[in-house]
Amino acid sequence: MLRWLFPLLILLVIVAVVEVYTFQAFKTISKSKLVRFSFLAISIAVYIYFFVTMATYDRSRGQTPEFQMALGVLLTVAIPKLFLVLVLFGEDIYRWIIKGISAISTSETQPLAGRRKFISQLALGIAAIPFVSFIYGIVQGKYNYKVLKYQLTFKDLPDAFDGYTITQISDIHSGSFTNKEKIKYGVDLINEQQSDLMLFTGDIVNNKADEMDDWIDVFDKLEAKEGKYAILGNHDYGDYMDWKNPQDKIDNFNKVKEIHQKIGFDLLLDEHRYLEKDGQKIALLGVENWGRGFNQAGDLEKASAGIKKEDFKILMSHDPSHWQEKVKNNDFNYHLTLSGHTHGLQMGIEIPGFKFSPSQFVYKQWAGLYEEFGRYVNVNRGFGYHAFPGRVGIWPEITVIELKKA
Repeated sequence: MLRWLFPLLILLVIVAVVEVYTFQAFKTISKSKLVRFSFLAISIAVYIYFFVTMATYDRSRGQTPEFQMALGVLLTVAIPKLFLVLVLFGEDIYRWIIKGISAISTSETQPLAGRRKFISQLALGIAAIPFVSFIYGIVQGKYNYKVLKYQLTFKDLPDAFDGYTITQISDIHSGSFTNKEKIKYGVDLINEQQSDLMLFTGDIVNNKADEMDDWIDVFDKLEAKEGKYAILGNHDYGDYMDWKNPQDKIDNFNKVKEIHQKIGFDLLLDEHRYLEKDGQKIALLGVENWGRGFNQAGDLEKASAGIKKEDFKILMSHDPSHWQEKVKNNDFNYHLTLSGHTHGLQMGIEIPGFKFSPSQFVYKQWAGLYEEFGRYVNVNRGFGYHAFPGRVGIWPEITVIELKKA
């Protein structure tokens, strides 16, 4: 208990500073006590809502939509305030510098009249951007599906697979879903791609197999001309909730594996399949989850047993840290790896020529296509959402990859 005391005190100090700055900003631009104290009351209510939800959180139920909404409301209110504080604190530093110069200077230096009010208005205007963005992300952004298309060229691709198309989806997280029509729209959009092959790279649930019960009849509509294959993600093992006994966890894991068969996917558990076309073939491998520092169940050597080094290979591995740590430098030459896991943290900025998300401080490959040594990894941003019940700037993704012969 004591080891949490100091971090908790630091957090409380940060929250207090943020709230004081926010209150001061409203006090500067409004003379109405009703406006100022109404905003303060809303802030307090949000914190109470979140902490009551956390206090009553039952890990034996897994992560519920109620928990996700409490987190979403907290982030929607708190993150814009951080932008506001950065602006006002920067202005405070400026004022302290001016006062310091005035103290040692023979001439008086006065700040412009009304400067603090202008800066407060500016800060609130800047804070309004993430506030509106988070509201949009929770209401609509999590359904703002994007189809991203790539064409990859390989010298050693068998001729028969020139023009072969692959649709990759990842991180369904069915336990987070609440709107069936929106999810059906996403599934229809996947099918519209009419790819030769469909690959799902893990996390079909948040924790429990029964999260998928209401969605089987949606995802069993997924279609691909020449087959559908899947792997497991870290959430599919049920490691993020408490179980009454070990056997319940084992039974749940077996049911999670059975889900894939129910929706028509061939689940690869450290296995491979050869895909054949006009007498030629490529190898498709799927490993169990392997993450840097946790849940390293995946066995790449086992999945590769019986495959020749010169075979063209596509590897499904949920966590992109596997590619970074074990795959990209492997002499066995895995041409294309498909991953997910990061979600791009479900928030960030992606505009032509620039992309940013806090996810990049944890994962070197965090969203999109990366290449080293002529080997590629695509990190899918995920179809669903988890923890935060929305997406801001990092939209749900359907990837279509066309293989070309050089």
